[in-house]
This record gives sequence, structure tokens and C-alpha cells, in this order.
Amino acid sequence: MKILLAHNYYGSAAPSGENQVFDAERELLHSRGHELVEFTRHSDTLRAQGAIGKLIGGALTPWNTQSYRAIATLVKEFQPDVVHVHNTFPMLSPAIFHAIGNRARRVLTLHNYRLFCPAAIPMRDGKVCTDCLDRHSVWPAIKHGCYRNSRVATLPLAASVALHRGLDTWTGKVDAFVALTEFQRERMVDGGLPAHKVFVKPNFYPGNPPVIAWAKRLPTVVFAGRLTAEKGVASLVKAWALWGTNAPELRIIGDGELRGHLENLAQGLPIRFLGQLTSEQAQHDIAQCSLLILPSECFEGFPMVVREAFAFGTPAAVSNLGPLPSIVKHGLTGVNFEPGNPESLYQTVKATWQNPELLEQLAHNARKAFEANYTEESNYTLLMTIYNPPQVKTKDKIER
Repeated sequence: MKILLAHNYYGSAAPSGENQVFDAERELLHSRGHELVEFTRHSDTLRAQGAIGKLIGGALTPWNTQSYRAIATLVKEFQPDVVHVHNTFPMLSPAIFHAIGNRARRVLTLHNYRLFCPAAIPMRDGKVCTDCLDRHSVWPAIKHGCYRNSRVATLPLAASVALHRGLDTWTGKVDAFVALTEFQRERMVDGGLPAHKVFVKPNFYPGNPPVIAWAKRLPTVVFAGRLTAEKGVASLVKAWALWGTNAPELRIIGDGELRGHLENLAQGLPIRFLGQLTSEQAQHDIAQCSLLILPSECFEGFPMVVREAFAFGTPAAVSNLGPLPSIVKHGLTGVNFEPGNPESLYQTVKATWQNPELLEQLAHNARKAFEANYTEESNYTLLMTIYNPPQVKTKDKIER
């Protein structure tokens, strides 16, 4: 199969799950012998231009004529069977779907909710907000300045959402959408996507990593992610304060705007801030620890750290919010607690931690969940079904 992969890489200053997924799927397809061509842009080129770069990015977000022309030429020359797009923001723009036309099957992975939510993460003032999805309108986002707490910064994204609703880009110019969970699929269908075009394919972990024996695990708990409000790290640190000095060591991997505040909250507690680590270093910690914790207070897609935890046979404690409880099943592969509730987090994690037999069983089940659902083999099968669904006959493909 001839496949054109398109992606706008986010800035290299902070790790991006979307970038990782794009790279992993590219390697997966390459290893299966498909003929690949990439159409990529890097946000670093805009960041390097400072304020001017931000203005350029805003202008390109709704419709980038240059990307339209470039991908139209590439599709004509390469003649792919499939064009799989991951992220169009800010430099590709959804204009590329119009440029591709019916010359290839057009696939878009939904890494977030940006098609209908200008902020990408349905959250406002520290709480989940789905106004733009529910009302099929961008006015709530503009009113509240949901992207970076700025109406000016929100406007280009809101314009993009409104423009492509009006142009029927999502209903008429994309053949298949890849949702990461059934929860996300339902929310995006409610937002306006055609149900028959939205498939569910979770993220996967490449290879078959060895599992450290439970008896050799470190008695540590790991959080890995951005230190921002929507990740719920403040609630996590407050939960450790309730637990006190008898709590297990909490290793916080990552950086972000809340780091200084969190370090002040954590004084005197068994919490270590490790800062930004490489993917390999972070995965090493996740593989060695006895529990991964994800206290998100927003709708996640499919967190990369969870697929890593399952691959390494590490149980997870996650917020009972959005898709997380359907990924980490309470009492089976981990435990769930109430989002934004340090008391619930503390009580749930403490009770689990003090039951070593249960914790070990959760770890065993987590690895089984990986083997059943999140390997590259199972993911490849799902991806091929999306690329070439049974209802698309050979004759139809030739005519396209």
C-alpha cells in the first residue's frame, strides 16, 4: 500500500504524545513493507520567530494555501492509496483535505478535541467544559478566551472550527476518523462527526518489553506528564500531604508552569521532582515502580504513559473522568478515584498500596491487557481495517 503520512510536529521544547504516535505508526507501517512518503512541518520554525511566528501561525491555522498546493502536488506525483493525517495545527491547516480530494482515502487521527473545541482540551476555569461541542458553536470559546486564556489567541482556532464546519470539511472531505477511545468517539459524534466514519483505535506500545518481576520492583509511585492545571498534579501533591511522611516516594517526571508552586506544596513530603526526562528515562522509572498515577482533571485522549505502564506490567491509578476508567478498569488493571478530589485520591491509593496482593494482581492484569489490546500487531490489524474497510471494493478503489 502507498501511504502519505502528514503531521505538524509540536515544538521540541516539550514532549508530545502526538509526535510519538506519528513516529511509532510510521515505523509500524515501514516495518510491514508499505511505501511511505511524509508531508511534515515543525512548529519550532514558528517559535524561532517569536511574536511574528505567533502571528504567522494564527494566520495559517484556518487555511494554509501553501500547504494546500504542496500536498496537492505531492498526491498527484505519489498517487497514494491513503493519506493519513495526524495534526494540522498550526501550519498544515485542514485545507489539505480539500486539496487531496477523492484521489486517496483520507484518514485523520483525533488526538484531541480541536475539530470542535478551539482549546483542544474541553476545560475552562479548572473544570471540564463541553459548551462548544454541545452547542456546535465557537462563541463560548471566544467569549471566555479558552485558548491560552486569550480571546486574541483563541480567534484563529475558533475561525478554523467555524470555517470547516461551514465548508463541511469533516462530513465531506474526510473518509475516516481515528478516535482513541469509545468515549472520545461518542463525544466527537455528538459534536458533529458522521458516526459511520469514526473508528476506535487506541495507542500502542511497540515491541514486547520485558517485565520486571514484582518482587524486584521499587516501592515508588510515578507521575509522568506536564505540570499544568489540567493534569491534576496539585491534587496529587495535596493527597500526599494528607498521607504524610509515611507515604511512599512519589517521583514526579515532567516540567511546566506549576512546578515552583508544587515544589512549595511538597516541602517535607516524600516527593521528588525529576524534571523533564527523555522517553527512555521516564519509561525506565515506570517499569521499575509499583504504581503509575494519572490524576487528570480534563478529558484525556489515550495517555501514552498508560500504554507504557501496561506494557511494563505496572498498574495505574487514574481519575474517574472521560475515557480513563474504561482504559484502567477499577479493581482489574488499576484503580479509579474522583477527579480534583485529594481526599478520594489519598484514600483510594493508600488502600491499594496497603494491599500488596491486590497490587501485584493488578500488575499482572495490566500486562495481560497490553498483550490483548495494545501491541503493535493488534494495532496494525485495526489500522489496516480503517485504511481498507471491507465495504470499500477493489473497483471503487481503482475508480478513486
